[in-house]
Amino acid sequence: MRLRYTTVLTAAVAALLLGAAAVSADPWDRHGEGRDHGDRHDHHDRDRDHDAARGAVERGEIKPLAELLQIVKDKLPGEITGVEIERKHGLWLYEFRVIDKAGRLFEVYVDAQNGEVRRTKEK
Repeated sequence: MRLRYTTVLTAAVAALLLGAAAVSADPWDRHGEGRDHGDRHDHHDRDRDHDAARGAVERGEIKPLAELLQIVKDKLPGEITGVEIERKHGLWLYEFRVIDKAGRLFEVYVDAQNGEVRRTKEK
């Protein structure tokens, strides 16, 4: 279990810190949003979000992932099994998937700018 957490955490940090592509002038322009373009386009959107998030961390616009991970651990003890970031309506949101000590799966949504837990829902 610890290895899986470490792998997920390492992948999330690497995606935020090691993006090679430059962020486009309008990285959140989502023409055709809502249409199914297949996994290739979804993957491209995620890469773009991660690259843009990395830039936002470097500019001090959002908190680093490590700081937000600690906030989630304090709020909901358990194993963090996944992390995603996206920008909606001008707001950066992290979605953390957490399995608590009772084995229940939760999604925890955190405002990346101020660390506020916006929503927690059981899946």
